[in-house]
Amino acid sequence: MRLRETEKMRVDSAGVYEGGLDPFVEIVMKELGVEMNKHEPKTLTGVDIDAFDSIIALTPEAALAIRECAPDACIEFWDIENPSDERGGRDAVIDAYRRAREELSRRLRERFPEIHEKP
Repeated sequence: MRLRETEKMRVDSAGVYEGGLDPFVEIVMKELGVEMNKHEPKTLTGVDIDAFDSIIALTPEAALAIRECAPDACIEFWDIENPSDERGGRDAVIDAYRRAREELSRRLRERFPEIHEKP
């Protein structure tokens, strides 16, 4: 989504827990030509939540944490498969990350069609 950021739309991402960049995210994003080597993962405390009109939470924990930080925030909860829950070999895990990537992409296109329309 950050690739489609405009003057009218600001995009950011943050997690509930501190951690490094997930290597499986790097793999599936590289498949799309997106290099993640400059991405710095951050927690919700590293983002000005009040600066956003709408916030998309991907886990119940994230929705709760956002509500605690910003009680009046407009939060959308998208219940998608958590690829880090996948158990199996490397190929199974990468496939789970691909499914999550594609589901997020589909939902973003539906939620923000004006960003995804071709000029």
